[in-house]
Amino acid sequence: KLSARVLTVFLDSPPVTKAWDLPGLYSFLWPFLLFPHIHRMPAFHTLLDFHFEPGGQKNPLSDQKVYSELRNIVGAMVQSRTSDPLYSVSLGDAGSLDVFTAENGSHATLRVYPQGLATLNAEMWVAEDEQPSITAEQVASTQQKISDLLGCKKSKRFPYIKRGARVDTYFPTADNKLIEYDFDKMVYEADSPYQNIKIMHSPQFGNMLLLDNDPNLAESDITYTRAILGNGRENFEGKTVLILGGGDGGILHELRQTSPKWVVMLEIDQLVINAAVKHLRGICHDSMDQLKGHNYEVLVEDCIPVLEKYVQEGVMFDYVINDLTAIPISTQPVGDSWEFLRKILDLSMLVLKPTGRYYTQGNGANMRDALRMYEEQLGKLSCKVDFSKETICVPSYHELWVFYRVWKVDKDNKDMESTNGSS
Repeated sequence: KLSARVLTVFLDSPPVTKAWDLPGLYSFLWPFLLFPHIHRMPAFHTLLDFHFEPGGQKNPLSDQKVYSELRNIVGAMVQSRTSDPLYSVSLGDAGSLDVFTAENGSHATLRVYPQGLATLNAEMWVAEDEQPSITAEQVASTQQKISDLLGCKKSKRFPYIKRGARVDTYFPTADNKLIEYDFDKMVYEADSPYQNIKIMHSPQFGNMLLLDNDPNLAESDITYTRAILGNGRENFEGKTVLILGGGDGGILHELRQTSPKWVVMLEIDQLVINAAVKHLRGICHDSMDQLKGHNYEVLVEDCIPVLEKYVQEGVMFDYVINDLTAIPISTQPVGDSWEFLRKILDLSMLVLKPTGRYYTQGNGANMRDALRMYEEQLGKLSCKVDFSKETICVPSYHELWVFYRVWKVDKDNKDMESTNGSS
């Protein structure tokens, strides 16, 4: 079948292109005709680890018969015509390396370390929705055969890693641990002047917003929104609230249920708002269908000039909710990200009433150094503050997340928390 996209490209081409003869048209279209799924075919990668006794009788580096049988097993898994590897080299004291290939395009590398570890990595090109040439059953059988051959007390088989798939499912946590999401389609993607915006669909978590490939919020993540609003500790009724960021609309929607006096939301990216209104209804609901209501307004502006204007005009809020970005991850609190964080903190304290409360996300609970450096910054503000923190499980993050609550204190380190309707 001809791709509609290919036909559109051809028919919309300049006249000189439309004048191609049939051979010219065929040369343009033949990859799509012969390989209709060429743009959707991922490479499957499977990894196996084997721990053997270095000084034992089944060490392949010291027993050529064992090594020969090990190669036979790997060659059979790859479906090579011969058990002999395409490439084999002794690395001396570092062990050995073998490379196997097959006519179907799959290949494998076998690495044996003298310390008692053998690793087997196999890779194959797979048309989407088709089974790999090396099936999961064959991989499991290979694992058992090699474990028996080497007398392994421990072996491990990793799930297939799919590289170059139509839908990217791999994203790291804050502490750089790889997560494979169950994304089955990309709902939306656009590049704004500020960032790349994606919305992915997950059967578990609903639609999920990613900004510059950083998971931000999914429709399952009401715990995040409630945590950054104090988890029921605050009484927003009749209060003024300033939201920094929050383009997904979740914070605004939750606040609107509490009868605040006035809410201002400052979001720089109109495309994020547009995408949320259309694709993140489980987060924002109808709260951003109109950007201004009887007790709220969404301003599509950079928050820093607006904050500076509020400071000059003496505008102050009962609450400031900072949903701009997580605490930077670095070895020292220096650089543009930390400068931005400090500037936002200082300006936020200047527009926060003496009895006010400032809420923000921190970072993953494992990012202890980053959290510690942030807490140190709180002690360097233009006014004295105290803080508390809470650790929450955010479903789609696959990790615990830390949230901060900050308030001003007087010279005697006393706050006026009870006068602000807090509990």
